[in-house]
Amino acid sequence: MACHQRSISLPSRPHSNVEEELCRVEACTSSPSMTIEIISNGLRSLGDIYSSVEDIMCLPSNQIFSSQQRTLLEEEMECSLEILDLCNAMHEVFAELKDIIQDMQVSLRKGDDAIVQVKIQSYIRLVKKAKKHFMKTVKKVTSDKEDCRMVKLLSGARDITTSLLESAMYLLSKQIATPKMSIITKAFQKKNSVVCNEEQLQVLECSIGDLEAGAGLLFRRLVQSRVTLLNILSS
Repeated sequence: MACHQRSISLPSRPHSNVEEELCRVEACTSSPSMTIEIISNGLRSLGDIYSSVEDIMCLPSNQIFSSQQRTLLEEEMECSLEILDLCNAMHEVFAELKDIIQDMQVSLRKGDDAIVQVKIQSYIRLVKKAKKHFMKTVKKVTSDKEDCRMVKLLSGARDITTSLLESAMYLLSKQIATPKMSIITKAFQKKNSVVCNEEQLQVLECSIGDLEAGAGLLFRRLVQSRVTLLNILSS
């Protein structure tokens, strides 16, 4: 099924208002009615924010800092490695989950319930494994915000990134957590409901594809931001 990327509801803004944009993303992503679409949009918006922060880094006025600020930026460089690893790992997880959902749809159409059950277990194991890896990584990257604009921006974006990815895994785990509500489990309730549930699985596939694309974009922006900061600190 061809999946079209959803439009981003959080438009990019001039880098002078990057703090405001960061607050906007944080407000949207802390909503109690969180959805995968909100998370996907948030990841892509964070990518735009990292680009804006990179522009701020390149301003001559922001390339002169005290020894204390340099130390803080170097510490943030170390934290950026952890968030890069997390983002890359989650991007791979989203890709694997999407493949599992695609295989499940094929097996449903063939009426091969045994293979579908195997795929369900694969989905469950992958989500659990990802959540454990994620929790371990988040502990490593957690740190206090510091009184330096670039550090505060990078730290704020990093905190929102970890929150979004954690929320993504929670929502994806809910797809198989409750038998009565699970999209995947519903496929086995009645033969005449298989078509409907195939459509739901297609929607889930597209949603996971959006997460994969958002995480991929964010990862590339994180790499660019890290390279820029490294060049500044090395100059």
